[in-house]
Amino acid sequence: MAMLAAVLAFASGAANADAKSPKIGFSIDDLRVERWARDRDFFTAAATSMGAQVFVQSADASEQRQIAQIENLIARGVDVLVIVPYNATVLNNTIREAKKANIKVLSYDRLILNADIDAYISFDNKQVGEMQARTVAALKPKGNYYLLGGAPTDNNAKILREGQMAVLQPLVDKGDVKIVGQQWVKDWSPSEALAIVENALTANNNKIDAIVASNDGTAGGAIQALNAQKLAGKVPVSGQDADLAAVKRVMAGTQAMTVYKPLKQLAAEAAKLAVQLVRDEKPVYNAQYNNGLKQVNAVLLKPTALTRANVNLLVTDGYYTQDQLTGK
Repeated sequence: MAMLAAVLAFASGAANADAKSPKIGFSIDDLRVERWARDRDFFTAAATSMGAQVFVQSADASEQRQIAQIENLIARGVDVLVIVPYNATVLNNTIREAKKANIKVLSYDRLILNADIDAYISFDNKQVGEMQARTVAALKPKGNYYLLGGAPTDNNAKILREGQMAVLQPLVDKGDVKIVGQQWVKDWSPSEALAIVENALTANNNKIDAIVASNDGTAGGAIQALNAQKLAGKVPVSGQDADLAAVKRVMAGTQAMTVYKPLKQLAAEAAKLAVQLVRDEKPVYNAQYNNGLKQVNAVLLKPTALTRANVNLLVTDGYYTQDQLTGK
């Protein structure tokens, strides 16, 4: 209950950095998505252990709501903003207001574009895209491929595609792979992915040999469409996030792989980085990204490709219990 109180309570007053007990505003794209609730809980626990207070807001997939919530956090005097952007391109004015109030800004998991942010933390999303394409290509080295991208508002979706094409383009150039279609999926919506793949199967007379889906939600929609045509398990489909339903599909053989990104590690490193920014300490960065305005210092963590062969890593890491995976 104490942690919940720390999340829900707000401190008032202008931004006045408290190095001992930093006030962190955590603005999240959409807490209705399974993984973001995990990020929130891990982040809050890690930040609280360092003496920080965390105030969480969920934009519920609305850029206007996210802007208003960030403005509210600025007015309430947080010391640092940690933002999972819904739309990476619309926050520059809001972040300018934060910087005027001497508030540090950390972009979490998705890079905020064209804005004066202080740092970025994520997994190496280009590597995630490479893992997705490589696993699918190993199972179907030749044939018709469909590319199911993420949300067009999410810069990560573009980085994933860059990684996917780094693997696929040589196969296309050789004539082994033909990309018969590709589409971005609004809000990473499984139902939209379902409709897109239904239409793609119809347009190609069911002759799609592999689907590179950019996350587990879109993979689920794709597999539902394949299942209706009795193709589930015959057409390899990639994913990422290690959502429980997706892991069960990997175990059942209807999803070829997912990508495990230890969210506890990401959240703990992000909490540490946020506190370091408030305390004017020097974080250790291992990358830089150009966000259109500046070179942003970044911390990139390593993801892990998961197939049926190594899915038990999730139990070993304490991410899921064996009972959760087997349903017993």
